[in-house]
Amino acid sequence: MVASPTFVRDKYYTRRILKTIRRRRALPQISDAELVVMKVVWEKAPITANQVVEALERQRRWKPKTVHTLLRRLVHKGALDFDKKGREHQFRPLVNSADYTHAASRSFLSRFFDGEVAPFLARFLEREKLSRPEIEELRRILDGKQK
Repeated sequence: MVASPTFVRDKYYTRRILKTIRRRRALPQISDAELVVMKVVWEKAPITANQVVEALERQRRWKPKTVHTLLRRLVHKGALDFDKKGREHQFRPLVNSADYTHAASRSFLSRFFDGEVAPFLARFLEREKLSRPEIEELRRILDGKQK
């Protein structure tokens, strides 16, 4: 059995983090490793620390301590919250998956393509081979945007 992580739970600290996030209206910066953890939580929330560890041991072969550290960081950043149920911590996301994906996409476009979608698509499609169904799906999406 995997030991549960040590978290200092202070309701005032949690409120302060949430106020800061709301005030900034910016999503927390999430590292690549933290994003792997977030994907598991988004998919299975609410989820215990041990369940996250089990899911990631199979996927990434990470040690429990690594996963607990990432969970702790995500709580500190305001991306996750948890409730303590007995000896276990149940995690739930405070950041919506769709919102995070959109913000990360916008950030990428801003850094590399001055926020423009068309130059990105043009550059991407120059080097990628798309199947007929993928092309049809892109056409359907673009046609839907014109309406």
